Amino acid sequence: MPNSLPLLANRQSARTGETAPFRRAKKKFHRLFPAGFRDETYLAWERDYKWKAHKEWEKHLSAELFRKALNEHRYTDIAARAVRIESGRSLLFSFEKMALRDAVRETQGAKVFAEGLFALLHGNEPLQKRFERWCHAVETLPRKQTRVLTWPLVTVFGFIAQPRTHIFLKPNTTKEAARVLGLPFNYISRPNGQTYAEYLALADKVRARIRDMRPRDMIDVQSFLWVQGSDEYR
Repeated sequence: MPNSLPLLANRQSARTGETAPFRRAKKKFHRLFPAGFRDETYLAWERDYKWKAHKEWEKHLSAELFRKALNEHRYTDIAARAVRIESGRSLLFSFEKMALRDAVRETQGAKVFAEGLFALLHGNEPLQKRFERWCHAVETLPRKQTRVLTWPLVTVFGFIAQPRTHIFLKPNTTKEAARVLGLPFNYISRPNGQTYAEYLALADKVRARIRDMRPRDMIDVQSFLWVQGSDEYR
C-alpha cells in the first residue's frame, strides 16, 4: 500500500498540471508556514505589513481622493503621501527611498510623479502601455545622485495601491524564484512594459499552479515567489 502513494501523487499532479519544482516549492513554503497563506507567522512576516500599506493607500489615495488632489494641483501632497506610505515598509532599498524623496521634493518632480502614477493606476490605455509611460515619467524625474528608475521603485506603488492587479518586482529574487520553479522569465534590467507584462503572466501561472493554497491576491503570489528566491529563506 505505501508504494502506491507516490503513484497517486503523480496522478494528482498530472491532473492539476503541477510539476516537480512546484511540489518542492509548496513543500518548502508549508515547512516554513504550516497553515500556508493563513499561517500566523506568514501573516506577521510577509503579508500584514503589505496589506496595511494598501489599506493606508485606500484611506488617503483612493481613486476619488487621488483625482481630487490632482484637480486641485496638490502634487507635492500626493507625492509626499505616497512616499510616506511606502517609507515605513521594507520594500524599497534605502537608496531608492532617498532618491525618490529628492526627486519629488519640488513641485515639478511631484507633478510628473503624481500625474504619471494616476495614469498607471486609473488610465484607460492597456496596462502594458500605461506601465511604459509610467517608466518614462519616473525616468524624467529630477536626479541628484542615485538613479530613480529601478524595478522595485516602478512596481512598488502599483503593488501597494492595487494588489489584485499589480505585483512587486525585486529582480534578483524573482529571477531565482523563476529558475527554481522552472518558469521562463525574459528579464531586462531597464524597466519596460514588455518585461512587466511577462512578469504578470508569470505571476498568473504561479497563481494557477498554487490555487489549492488559495492565494488571495498578488501579495500572496509575490510572497510565494519571495520565499522561493530570497536568501532569507535558503
